[in-house]
Amino acid sequence: MTKTTALTLEDIQNFEGKYPKQLWYLFLVEMWERFCFYGMRGVLTIFMADQLLGLSLSDKESNLKYGAIQAFVYAFTFIGGIFADKILGFKKSLLFGATVMILGNLIIALSPQEFFYLGITLSIIGTGFFKPNISSMVGELYKEGDSRRDAGFGLFYSGINIGALLGGAVCVYLGTSPEYGWSYAFLSAAIVMIIGLVTFIIIKKSLGPIGDSPLLNLSSSKRTINEIAVYVGSLISIPLIFIMIKNTDYTDYFMYTIGPLAILYFIYETIKEKEIKAQKKLIAAFIFILFSVIFWAFFEQSGGSLALFAKNNLNSSLLFFEINPNIINNTSNSLFVIVFSPILGLIWLVMAKKKVEPNTVMKFGIGFLFLALSFYVFYYTRFFANLEGITSLNVFTFAYLIITFGELCLSPIGLSIMTKLSPKRLSGMMMGMWFLASAYGQYVAGLLGAGMSSPDENATLITKLHGYTEGYYQLAIYALIAGVLLIVVSPLIKKLMQEVK
Repeated sequence: MTKTTALTLEDIQNFEGKYPKQLWYLFLVEMWERFCFYGMRGVLTIFMADQLLGLSLSDKESNLKYGAIQAFVYAFTFIGGIFADKILGFKKSLLFGATVMILGNLIIALSPQEFFYLGITLSIIGTGFFKPNISSMVGELYKEGDSRRDAGFGLFYSGINIGALLGGAVCVYLGTSPEYGWSYAFLSAAIVMIIGLVTFIIIKKSLGPIGDSPLLNLSSSKRTINEIAVYVGSLISIPLIFIMIKNTDYTDYFMYTIGPLAILYFIYETIKEKEIKAQKKLIAAFIFILFSVIFWAFFEQSGGSLALFAKNNLNSSLLFFEINPNIINNTSNSLFVIVFSPILGLIWLVMAKKKVEPNTVMKFGIGFLFLALSFYVFYYTRFFANLEGITSLNVFTFAYLIITFGELCLSPIGLSIMTKLSPKRLSGMMMGMWFLASAYGQYVAGLLGAGMSSPDENATLITKLHGYTEGYYQLAIYALIAGVLLIVVSPLIKKLMQEVK
């Protein structure tokens, strides 16, 4: 009888071909989790603004609560990343997060109007423990300097978008359909998360030591005590998050606190890092993080103000067929990413062979220029509106095509660059910082969306159209300024990055 040897990290990283097999497994797990996340995200604002079967909130309140919920989701990824780095390890963190997410969705599905805030609180905690850690595990599949890493993150990113496409279409369809309703939307999110959890349980052995507990040097009993303390502490935070989501004034206090604390912790860890080269890389990573806050504050209008814009101000004619505008709002970006991501990847390869490929910093800057152009097109929809304030779904969708190219210049590269610029001991924290930047982006997105909303709930659709499109025009200008600034300072950032491309 032959004894099977345990899979080592070297075995995993010495894979042949373009992708390690473990990447495909993590791709599947992330795909189902993103179905759950983006399905929920797609229905949040329109559910809260539903005056009959939803929470009956105003457009302004819906935008603020959307921003608060999404901000807490991403803020918890920062906390979840630290606990995974220091105590749980990525595997146990992911298992705990997935279980709590499932529970949260099931609770909402029982009675969306009655249990929404409790269920969404659990979903926030669960996503925080799940989201940063699977990305960190993808990073560990590769040795430092492996040129195949970017391609791996590109494939992983397509898994995110396949899940987002399916979740966005299914949950919005179920939630807005008279035959089904909101309970079915949240139930579908729970079901696919169960599939994702079962998939991870089946494949986790193939990950070898990746994601194991960082406390293996401690006795089993001490390790268990530390892990239980994390679980209990997370559940104790439920009332606090519940209160802050119900009253967004408290969200402000939270965001004013966690950001400075995170920056202080980052400074502490950077000073603690003895190598000057590593410190410079961390500073470069921090600059990327700051600019990503601005990017996501604009981009995430898709779940807030653009969702309400689609619900109220768009016709249902796309090319030669009829479709729910909110399905387009929630899926077009993901579809365009799936279609154009490999094409853009080939363009980068051709440019690299000719030695004219823009560096990572330039790509970030170009992403902002696409973002600016897309919001100018969103603004331009006002010129296609009829007298009732209903405008073209075709022009709206074209704006999403443009914004997708902006995202493709930034987001998949962002995940990869965080792992490249971070010392291994801080990979979870830096991935958490990346998602914390998204938290601030989401928070600001809610504030921006609320600012565009008409204060008069009885405002005509034409008034709402002008309010939102004027806001999009302002965002276009700010995105243009940020893009130009980033391109101008790119040589300085490149120096900080050193050998990292």
